Amino acid sequence: MSVTNMFAASVQAKKGRLYAVIQTKENGKSKPVWRALGLAEGTSQSKINKAYREVVTRFEEEYEKNLRRGSKPDADIPIFEYMCGYLKKCEKSIQINTYKSYYNMVYGKIKKYFDEEKPYLTVGNLKPKDIKDFYDFLYGFGVNANTVIHYRAVMHKAFKQAFMDEMIDANPFDRVERPKAEKFHGENYLEDELVTLLELTKSETIYPAIMIAACLGTRRSEALGMRWSRINWEQHTVLLDTKMVEVNENGTKTVKPVEEMKNKSSRRTLPIPDQLYEYLLELKEKQAMYREMFKSSYNRKNDDFVCVNELGELIKPSYVTSRFAEILKNLFFNWFRKFA
Repeated sequence: MSVTNMFAASVQAKKGRLYAVIQTKENGKSKPVWRALGLAEGTSQSKINKAYREVVTRFEEEYEKNLRRGSKPDADIPIFEYMCGYLKKCEKSIQINTYKSYYNMVYGKIKKYFDEEKPYLTVGNLKPKDIKDFYDFLYGFGVNANTVIHYRAVMHKAFKQAFMDEMIDANPFDRVERPKAEKFHGENYLEDELVTLLELTKSETIYPAIMIAACLGTRRSEALGMRWSRINWEQHTVLLDTKMVEVNENGTKTVKPVEEMKNKSSRRTLPIPDQLYEYLLELKEKQAMYREMFKSSYNRKNDDFVCVNELGELIKPSYVTSRFAEILKNLFFNWFRKFA
């Protein structure tokens, strides 16, 4: 059986390079498949014709082979489309905040590059050079190597699945060197700096999160997820088993508690220092006062959470980050004016 000349095709140029655009059908709808000719615009017509015939013939041979295999998945699916499908499949098997991170990458930079700039790249024709070009594209936004590594990890997993599904014969990401991670050099507050910070932020809505993080060394999401019911008042300890994450629900960002920590060691019991213990007692009384003061306007659904605002609403992690940055900026500005 021969399928030569079965598909309508044409030569098209994109950003100075030539491609064979082959018209196929999928579910009754026309679907263009791009195949690079490996030539630049301005190449002689004879060379273009030769490369064009070779590329189209190779595609038709691959198509015929796939027909004979019958059940082989279509490797000609565009990369962005494939990543969307992969994201949907793994949604239920990963944590909410991990899914959010994947979603932002897929519908952000991955979409911009593979859907808007390189729509002709498919799962089956992605080459190591294309991957390196994508890394350079990411670096062009000023991101560091660690961010590129995150993108690489997501796409490597997706293409590993494509390999397991027999869509491709090998994972192209295995043929490209993984970017080297940049070491994080954090700085700690000195004791007097921390005391000053806590003193100057007492009136802030995010102060409970600052206080918890300062005394227990927790992550932002862990501080916001601390529950009253997890505190052992007699033993002065607290169990950290909940984190606060932000999710998109019907186009609206909401904050949601998740009782699934990043890893087993994240679920832990910590001793509560005396200063934090005394503060928590005061905060508990203050929240009781707010409930009495605002009555039906107070959100009683969040009574078990330590970090809430005056109306009992959960505090968004993104708000903690942005407000803390504003606080530091204002403190520095006031300090500079004082000594200028």
